[in-house]
Amino acid sequence: MEGILFVMTNLERPEVEPMLEPAPNELTMKDIVVGDGAEAPAGATVEVHYLGVDYESGEEFDSSWGRGESINFPLQRLIKGWQEGIPGMRVGGRRMLICPPEMAYGPAGGGHSLSGRTLVFVIDLLGVN
Repeated sequence: MEGILFVMTNLERPEVEPMLEPAPNELTMKDIVVGDGAEAPAGATVEVHYLGVDYESGEEFDSSWGRGESINFPLQRLIKGWQEGIPGMRVGGRRMLICPPEMAYGPAGGGHSLSGRTLVFVIDLLGVN
């Protein structure tokens, strides 16, 4: 993959503990592991492993781990929470994003099965281009 700075990590599939606090109204970011590789700029294309769960139920709705392979995304094509939550992350890092509906798939009734839901993502940044 020409032009992609890529690092394999030793991180295993993440687990998300039940959320006991009320869902936040703003994007919340927490670095679980701070990477030491290249920093992801806004608008980058990123190679990630991720896990997505519903904040309230804790139910997993998507996971690259479940498919057994990482995925490559241009940030500008992703939900707003990822567009704002991944820049500044370093390759080799793991970050938790808690995305209220406005930063995810919009308000309830928005036409997506996850509209109106606060979502939790655990993202491993493997590469940046």
